[in-house]
Amino acid sequence: MVKEDKVLANRSIPRVIVIPELAYANVKQAAVWLCDAFGFSVRISMGSHRAQLNAGEGAVIVRELRPDEVDARRGIGCSVMVRVDDVDSHCRRSRAYGARIATEPSTYPYGERQYSAEDFAGYSWTFTQSVADVRPEEWGGTSGQL
Repeated sequence: MVKEDKVLANRSIPRVIVIPELAYANVKQAAVWLCDAFGFSVRISMGSHRAQLNAGEGAVIVRELRPDEVDARRGIGCSVMVRVDDVDSHCRRSRAYGARIATEPSTYPYGERQYSAEDFAGYSWTFTQSVADVRPEEWGGTSGQL
């Protein structure tokens, strides 16, 4: 695993360490929808086959769906979590753009307020807002152990 401060800067790729890649049948349509509904912005477009999106301090890559990935159109087994400043207003925005809200905003004992949505292609997204700094042991977790 590389450390973020050791990564060579390259203007052609986001500097973050983990970059989810999601496949869509129409990359341009997906990029526009994700920007409108979830508040992302386009960092780089690469023709009609790939786009890098800014997601706050993170990034998401939208890429062309390959013929051998037909089942990936529904996003089964895949979810992306994104931190936001205000979960409730983010949820309202997503709903206005047609996202299917799977779970309404709720506050959890581990100090996060979250909601989950499904985008137009069926991918699952969870948006989270930190509302308290809670030690994992306070809600039944264990720090630093598997």
